[in-house]
Amino acid sequence: MIVVVIKYLTPKGFRGITLFPFIVLTHKKDREDTVIINHEMIHIRQQLELLVVPFFVWYFVEFLIRWAHCKNRHTAYRNISFEREAYANEKDLHYLKQRPFWKFVKYL
Repeated sequence: MIVVVIKYLTPKGFRGITLFPFIVLTHKKDREDTVIINHEMIHIRQQLELLVVPFFVWYFVEFLIRWAHCKNRHTAYRNISFEREAYANEKDLHYLKQRPFWKFVKYL
């Protein structure tokens, strides 16, 4: 994992984005935020499990399906299985040590 701070690469309203092997943060102070880093590390693991490109395809398709269903972009984003797993476990700094393979499927 390589953590970089590039304010203009993250979507508006977000503090970070993961583009394997990079974690791109909006603010320099977030480098020290263990919860944000752990959240993004969960995405790193998800991307590795799906061999990176299929992760982004799945993420985008699931987002579109959820957006069509609930008619709200923010709600659709929060209900993507990858995000549900990351948000549910971001405060558990030991989560990745015990996380089973393809655990995000539980959040579908």
